Amino acid sequence: MMKEHNKLAIQIEAYNSGLTKEQIEFTQNILLNGGVIIYPTDTIYGIGCDITNTDAIRRVLDIKGRDANKPMSFVCADLRHIKNYAHVSEKREKLLEKFLPGPYTFVLPASSQAPKELLTEQKTVGLRIPDHKIPLSIVSALKKPLLSTSANFSGEQVLNNPQDLQQFMGDKVDLIITDGEIVAEPSSVISLVHKEPIVLRSGKGDITRFKNS
Repeated sequence: MMKEHNKLAIQIEAYNSGLTKEQIEFTQNILLNGGVIIYPTDTIYGIGCDITNTDAIRRVLDIKGRDANKPMSFVCADLRHIKNYAHVSEKREKLLEKFLPGPYTFVLPASSQAPKELLTEQKTVGLRIPDHKIPLSIVSALKKPLLSTSANFSGEQVLNNPQDLQQFMGDKVDLIITDGEIVAEPSSVISLVHKEPIVLRSGKGDITRFKNS
């Protein structure tokens, strides 16, 4: 989907932090046609697209001015969905069950189904199941993960209210789903690549809980 020059994004305002069936289907259609959306999560507003669409991923990078070598995470619907894109041991599965949905990004060894554009040099991926109805309902309808990167231009402050999202990114994306102002706090990033969990970034969520996990 090509963005028409200077045309502002369609905006959908969520009701009770959720979308109607029609709004979900509308969003799904935009994503399946290569569109880029902004959507709320339990941590920040995110920019997303269908992770199987390489052109859409490149467009997100262009919008943000982001280095393609800097990995981006993606949202899955549930633990079974995560296991399609990452190798999850029995021990790690129990840990994920304990902390998800929640404000965490977990780094895991990638499976062969994970898009190469989203792999780190170590062949890992960052995966989220946010505690928010909107991204989960979109991913469930799409039946594919949704790219998850903060709604901002690289190196600049994260945009956290509908007015700023429309003003600064409305001419760059196809759809903005708003759920009021979000107190922007990034997810905590936890690596599960090694024997014990390693906190790579301290953000929202209690990271002390991983000491006994």
